[in-house]
Amino acid sequence: MGRPVIGIIGNSHLINDTYLVHAGGAMNSEAVAQVAGCVPLLVPSDPSLASVADLMDCCDGFLLTGGRPNVHPEEYGEVETPAHGDFDRARDALVLGLTRACVEVGQPIFGICRGFQEVNVAMGGTLYPEIRELPGRMNHRMPPDGTLEEKFALRHDVRFTAGGLFHRVMGAEVVRTNTLHGQGIKVAGPRIVIDGYADDGTPEAIYVDGAPGFTMAVQWHPEYEAAKDPVSRPLFEAFGAAAREWAAGTRPVAMARAV
Repeated sequence: MGRPVIGIIGNSHLINDTYLVHAGGAMNSEAVAQVAGCVPLLVPSDPSLASVADLMDCCDGFLLTGGRPNVHPEEYGEVETPAHGDFDRARDALVLGLTRACVEVGQPIFGICRGFQEVNVAMGGTLYPEIRELPGRMNHRMPPDGTLEEKFALRHDVRFTAGGLFHRVMGAEVVRTNTLHGQGIKVAGPRIVIDGYADDGTPEAIYVDGAPGFTMAVQWHPEYEAAKDPVSRPLFEAFGAAAREWAAGTRPVAMARAV
């Protein structure tokens, strides 16, 4: 049997402001191939090109990547404002349904940044448009200047629930992470377990309660230097292991009990 296939959710992008492409960061593919041990397959985020059923048939799991556009507030019952930023309604239309379908059957999903927010919204949660404007919150956005290393520098701690899922996967109760996001969880979906917080109280690590498979999601970007980073590596290794079990036909069990 070959390596499991991971569908990497892509983002729409204009080259030279004219040529539309479906793009994905190389570091996502590298993390999937080199750390998770799976085959990366870029998914065009448009339900007119591939249905949820099509994608679930050809992939063994999905990496819900970060992206500059935000989930449209209509998806969680709120009105659009300038603070919500840019949107990608085609990605919303595909990924929210894909997330719910994968949760239902136990097909592995791993959410990163926007993907973290998509998991919460798909499960009935809501988002703040700009968490840096909330009292007591730090600015989690990407620094506007500097090298790639400076933009992805470790900037705050994340503390996990003692004995919880992330604590067990990581082997540590506190880790140090990068931070490159503007939005964040306002109200967690009814089945969303917030298993880790930043120093300022911002939710940073979640999973879906009772889901029969891997549903971990993080607000930071573990794909950056995933092979070298002691925080990133165990996340992608656990995701890869879940995808291999799915590909082998092993009946999934709830992550909260399995680790």
